[in-house]
Amino acid sequence: MGTIIALLAIASLSLLIVRIGSTALMMTGLPWDTASFQAYSAYFGVGFTTREAELVVGHPLRRRIVRDLILIGNIGLTTALATLVVNFVNANTTTDVLTTFGYLAAGAIVLFVLSKIGVLTRALDAVIRYSLKRAGMVHALDYELLLRVRAGYAVSEIEVLEDSPLANKTLRESRPSDANIIVLGIEKPDGSFTGTPGPENTITPGDVVTVYGQHDAISDLATSTAKPTSPDG
Repeated sequence: MGTIIALLAIASLSLLIVRIGSTALMMTGLPWDTASFQAYSAYFGVGFTTREAELVVGHPLRRRIVRDLILIGNIGLTTALATLVVNFVNANTTTDVLTTFGYLAAGAIVLFVLSKIGVLTRALDAVIRYSLKRAGMVHALDYELLLRVRAGYAVSEIEVLEDSPLANKTLRESRPSDANIIVLGIEKPDGSFTGTPGPENTITPGDVVTVYGQHDAISDLATSTAKPTSPDG
């Protein structure tokens, strides 16, 4: 019975560590689903080969968090497996084995139910975030999530040519918003830049406009003028 309690304690601690790792990764700017997946992948040593992993390995702080999760995960899994083996070796009869499985199943169910209680998870997350902030972890805004570039949207720069539907018109006249495109900025050939331009701002040939909108809409606008100069997303 003691080994079962130890195994469940290790499982609970593992889930807590993964939760801490997920929150830490999220505080560096990753969305929660990505942070959680990468934390689980690193801790359990599986699946850490996705494209999203590039967001981690190219960031020093995220890389350090994942490194620690990999280290702690290997130690924790080894201990858990050793505890499980010892418990089954000490089992004398089939009844003992079934009893062991019963305790493990019951403990796993309890842990699963606790992990789904919103009040508990929110309180735990609040404590984790507070502790991480006290330890010097600074929350970074996830601009990819804010701009929804993962949902078919993009930020791009487009050079305006003479035959562009935007050329020699104010934004009120060209109405790019009708095509679900928002103009975020206008850069003039002389290097001057206007951020968050208003309806009366005029776009002239040679300007480079920073736009935000659906991929297809931006592509249509770009092909009617010129190719995007530096797409993002």
